[in-house]
Amino acid sequence: MTATGGRVVVTRDGPVLRVLLSHPGRRNALTWAMYDRLDALPDDVTPDVRLVVLRGDGGEAFAAGTDIRQLADFTGGSDGVAYERRVATTLAGLGALAVPVLGIVEGAAVGAGLAIAAMCDVLVATPDARFGVPIARTLGNCLPAAVVHRLRVRLGPARTTAMLLTSQLISAQEAVEAGLVSAVVPREDLEAQVTEIENRILAGAPLTLAALKEIERRIDSALAAVPDEDLLARCYGSEDFQEGIAAFLAHRPPQWTGR
Repeated sequence: MTATGGRVVVTRDGPVLRVLLSHPGRRNALTWAMYDRLDALPDDVTPDVRLVVLRGDGGEAFAAGTDIRQLADFTGGSDGVAYERRVATTLAGLGALAVPVLGIVEGAAVGAGLAIAAMCDVLVATPDARFGVPIARTLGNCLPAAVVHRLRVRLGPARTTAMLLTSQLISAQEAVEAGLVSAVVPREDLEAQVTEIENRILAGAPLTLAALKEIERRIDSALAAVPDEDLLARCYGSEDFQEGIAAFLAHRPPQWTGR
């Protein structure tokens, strides 16, 4: 089932590249076309671009994960592995950008939305922001090792494990305490605070910023290189995953069987 209606709007504002996740009525849930556009971002980062600013459209959500309608046609574990590798390509592309990425989270950043937010170098959130990956409660799928590693780096091992196993969303304040978010800003002050952060980043030495980002990327790449496809295939190929998708689309609680 192909989901339509979502898009990624990319505009230039002097040395700043502004990226807007926009899927009205779906809390900016990501479609295949949106992932494709995010994959093309490196081509937009020309030598005169100094900063990427990433946010969700409308202020209701940053991104409510992948649009689940697109997963309804999965028939086995290989589909799930291919999907996670597709998302990994997008995340790796964001992480490899040579300029800083400033993320702005208003409302929910869940599932793949949280993974994208965690790839931002600096993250600012409004007080109503919420973060999490409630897949153990909703879909019955699995996260790849690279995403789990990134969350452990940004949130800490204990908080990440608790968040994933309990399917709870954490608040903006908890995200600040964990180190994922650098600041929680009231909505009425958000744009002024974002402008201040942009100016601070733009005042930095480009080669220094690029080098710092590359060092972090190399560390992350080395530590996240663990086998995971067997686990992804087991979850995505299970009856529980098919039940999770059906229950999500029918707006009912799933009935897990462990098969």
